[in-house]
Amino acid sequence: MFDVRTLIDRIPRIEVLIIGDAVLDCWMAGPSHRLCREAPVPVVTVTDRTYAPGGAGNTAANVAALGAPVHLVSVIGDDQDGRLLRDALVDRGVSADGLLTVPGYRTPSKRRVLAGQQMLARLDDGGDEPIPEHAADELIRTVDRLASRCACVLVCDYGTGMLTDGIRDRLVQRRRSWSGPVVVDAHDPARWAALRPTAVTPNYTETRLLLDERGPEDGDERAVFVERHAGRLLDRSGAAMVVCTLDADGAVLLQPGRRIYRTYAKTAPAPGFTAGAGDSFVAAFTLALAAGAHETTALELGTIAAGVVCQQARTSVCRRAELLRAIAPSESGITSEEELAEYVAAYRKAGRRLVFTNGCFDVLHRGHITYLNQAKQLGDVLIVALNSDESVRRLKGPDRPVNPVEDRAVVLAALSCVDHIVVFDEETPAKLLEAVRPDVYVKGGDYTPEMLPETPIVWRLGGEVRILDYVDDRSTTRIIERIRRTAEVPR
Repeated sequence: MFDVRTLIDRIPRIEVLIIGDAVLDCWMAGPSHRLCREAPVPVVTVTDRTYAPGGAGNTAANVAALGAPVHLVSVIGDDQDGRLLRDALVDRGVSADGLLTVPGYRTPSKRRVLAGQQMLARLDDGGDEPIPEHAADELIRTVDRLASRCACVLVCDYGTGMLTDGIRDRLVQRRRSWSGPVVVDAHDPARWAALRPTAVTPNYTETRLLLDERGPEDGDERAVFVERHAGRLLDRSGAAMVVCTLDADGAVLLQPGRRIYRTYAKTAPAPGFTAGAGDSFVAAFTLALAAGAHETTALELGTIAAGVVCQQARTSVCRRAELLRAIAPSESGITSEEELAEYVAAYRKAGRRLVFTNGCFDVLHRGHITYLNQAKQLGDVLIVALNSDESVRRLKGPDRPVNPVEDRAVVLAALSCVDHIVVFDEETPAKLLEAVRPDVYVKGGDYTPEMLPETPIVWRLGGEVRILDYVDDRSTTRIIERIRRTAEVPR
């Protein structure tokens, strides 16, 4: 047996083959202040446009984010969307050696229009016709070339038409030559029963399709419904195990002759519309199986990875550092500089606005809390750089800090407005500012931006500097003085 950390450390040695339909996800967002004259619909002024791999592409991006080398066998068109999708995949560490460009084929895309955080419409295009026969032959040759070097195979069939019945039948013929687990994530799992997969991972809607029954809508009743039909689900899927995902209610593992095993998702407020948590689940679950994990452990890891993504915005992935943090969060609440770099990269890709502040935060008081809440309102993510004990002594004198850095960090981490705490030992957080490149740098007090040594750095990096007022008559120094005066009064 081995612990979860050892399991995750094995992931970079697992080469993964993903076969499926990749989609270009586009998010178009901006403010809306008026209605269209032609129809009573909002007019959105697009100020932010981001692209990400969707479908099997997002699953591949999740595998890469967890540290495993991954090959995606998919078809894209010789069009602008195809080029954007290829670039987005390569940018996220997915090998492009299995991507086939087919002239005349329209790359599947999903374009979402948001007014602020409210999604108004989704525009789907492409992927509505089967690929030509010569492309199907090339796809199978590519699978044969890559499968022999991979430790597991993941089939992602989202129904765009790429995985035709002919391609499916040819993959079934090759099933015995594949090593390691074979996992199928499909809108219609019954199509892949002849593949005899190690596992299928239908969501609740796909589970009902597999059973051809309506089923209840309540979370706990859904789990009971899945358990009651375990035998039929296993038979119709042709799989050794069925994993039914229930969104915010976790997941259920079904295996012949065994009691069901269920996980429960941790509830957390999402920062905005999130897509792709199911892809994160499948990626982590499959990698865990390939790394030798017990099925229940793999289910737990998949659930945790999906939970990480549900706390992010738009099409997102779960990274190795985020998975480790979610499994065993630091008791101190402190994020390392290495972990912070990974978080910042993820936030940038998701288009989130980063706010940065720093301070000693020695004896946390009402002024601090008001200030930090105001800072959080200036963006999406608040990063607090906390002075080390030695740094505080240099700034405040030998009798400070009153509380050591570990205690100060724990108290700050308990504030819901604070997303990350990182400790620095220098006179200023200049090094951290260079690494984070915040959109907004915040300080509190009677300053002007020109008075701060950090301002030139922030401006050079393209950020803005905001000065917030402290709450009157609230400071750590005054609190300490009041405590001392009280202690000196004779009893």
